Amino acid sequence: MISNKIQFRVRYGETDQMSYAYHGNYAQYFEMGRIEWLRELGVSYKKMEETGIMLPVINLNINYKKPAKYDDLLTLKTTLVKTPTVKIEFEYELRNENDELLTTANITLAFVNMKTNKPTKAPEYLLNKLKKLNATLP
Repeated sequence: MISNKIQFRVRYGETDQMSYAYHGNYAQYFEMGRIEWLRELGVSYKKMEETGIMLPVINLNINYKKPAKYDDLLTLKTTLVKTPTVKIEFEYELRNENDELLTTANITLAFVNMKTNKPTKAPEYLLNKLKKLNATLP
């Protein structure tokens, strides 16, 4: 499996009255992980959109185990689950600076042609980059 990690702090504006990261912000955290996962692979999400491919989320499952709190330094691990087809699936693990598992998630996105608004196959350049890594994916 191909994974990457990013770190960031919970900002004050992302918290509720209990100083916990508001649950609705987690989808944005996972998006940050996806974007950086693609960037580390050598694929720009911005350029993907410029070439007419978008990636809407079609399934989002989050399991909140412990709260993230204001100013916590978080580490988000993003892992590709299997070789992309017309869909791409990621698993996420969010941990605090004590390495406690806070949240897990699974998100599936579809490759969509922006002109036709219909599903399309994963771009060849993305698949080629995965092949170059000799990724062992289902």
